[in-house]
Amino acid sequence: MQQPTEIIVLSDGPANVIQGAWPDRTIDQVTRAELHAFRVDAPKGRVLVCAGGGYLRLMHDREGVEAALWLNGLGYDAYVLAHRLPGAASPDGVQPFDIALIDGLAALAKIPTDLPRFVLGLSSGGHLAGTLACQRGADLAGVLIGYAPINANHRDYKAPAGKPDYPPAEKQAFYDAWPIGVAAQPHGVPTCPVFLAYALLDEAVPVEHALNFIKTARDLKLDLDAHVFGKAPHGFALRELAGTHGSWPELAARWMTEKAG
Repeated sequence: MQQPTEIIVLSDGPANVIQGAWPDRTIDQVTRAELHAFRVDAPKGRVLVCAGGGYLRLMHDREGVEAALWLNGLGYDAYVLAHRLPGAASPDGVQPFDIALIDGLAALAKIPTDLPRFVLGLSSGGHLAGTLACQRGADLAGVLIGYAPINANHRDYKAPAGKPDYPPAEKQAFYDAWPIGVAAQPHGVPTCPVFLAYALLDEAVPVEHALNFIKTARDLKLDLDAHVFGKAPHGFALRELAGTHGSWPELAARWMTEKAG
């Protein structure tokens, strides 16, 4: 198991405890915001990695560290974000709905801008990645989003129709505040290039999330590369790649090279 080059502390609180054994460790209670830096010699760019976990915990290895090591192999510095969770217990009561965004912006402020910067997010981490890409001054070469609930968890765009809200209330409030890639919500449309990778038959994150973004990209002529894989499972990440979705890492790497200039 490769250790991070450095852990950069972004907020007050005790150090996070990582549960389980490599390569399936998780962070179930995020006690402070941290960046786990994985650096390489002579990087060609820098990537903030946002792991998923439904905003209830973080899949630290599967969707964080493994992505960082893959990016290292491509020549990028990678920074895995441990962000606090909306509605989770905190010394002041509960964390606010936008705490993950606050921590993500703090993370970007720590990542140098001398080289092209990207954000990569999987599952709920993809929603956070998309939200960060919508912020003014984010200074990103692009954002990569995989099987993420970016818009169809919003109260007005639910898919399937009638799907119940997700507890806690703060989590649902974050989805409602930031439906990414919906033309009627212009504050939620990234201005940087976007790469999407989704699973057609995903029941956890229906493909409508991607389709809504694709329609917006067509109408607004956005810079979007979108890939929908017929047999991919939810959460394929860099492991479950027995199918055409096994090509997504190569497609993403080529896309990043192009966008980095």
